[in-house]
Amino acid sequence: MASGGQGRPKLDTGVPQTARIWNYLLGGKDNFAADRVVGDQIISTLPQLAENARLSRAYLARAVRHLAGEAGVRQFLDIGTGLPTADNTHEVAQAAAPDARIVYVDNDPLVLAHARALLVGTPEGATDYIDADLRDPGAILREASRTLDLGKPVALILMGVLGHIESDEEAKSIIDSIMGKLPSGSYLAMYDGSDTSEAVTEAVRIWNISANPKYHLRSPERIARLFQGLDLIEPGVVSVTRWRPAGGSDTLPAEIDQYCAVGRKP
Repeated sequence: MASGGQGRPKLDTGVPQTARIWNYLLGGKDNFAADRVVGDQIISTLPQLAENARLSRAYLARAVRHLAGEAGVRQFLDIGTGLPTADNTHEVAQAAAPDARIVYVDNDPLVLAHARALLVGTPEGATDYIDADLRDPGAILREASRTLDLGKPVALILMGVLGHIESDEEAKSIIDSIMGKLPSGSYLAMYDGSDTSEAVTEAVRIWNISANPKYHLRSPERIARLFQGLDLIEPGVVSVTRWRPAGGSDTLPAEIDQYCAVGRKP
């Protein structure tokens, strides 16, 4: 992830790392024994977390599909990419709009190596990768401008990454620093873990004992405040399972402790 950590991370397979643990929970193969140990400890506390990881990934796909389709966005800036799995941002966006342009941002050397090898876009569009930290919006925008036209709408994608920023003020500052440089009609799509159950709070406590970078839960109300200045699109701040769920059933899916929203810059 393009985390809140300081300095350039080095690949150390003996130290559990957030992106690799999440990859393990998603059923991926790009992880090491240390990551699996922490993942198993978390699952023993919260057995549904692996399924929750997949449900959060499904929200990413629905949000990007909406932005590339109904909203007509053709540019995406995905910060905190994580290790490639299924339904990556460029795959979903370019399936709806082959000319979509996507820039991925991360500062994990393993993530970047896999991204460059596996995240290949369509000939009509463009896919690029930036080695940068979430805490440096200026560098991110400077590098992204090589691929994206920042004078046209961009969808900022922050999936599960702002939890690595403990301070709400700092998280909001990062959002504002990026969205402030993007034109009207740009979007922010994000989700993060919420402090809505004791089990999740305990799982994150275990995560933070061993994993790097650490993760901080937020309430849905605190997540909503990160969208101040943007127009929330329906259904607002909700559990990821309830953001425009697939299918025509009138019965809403069960909530999980991951909350999300999509907002448009007026």
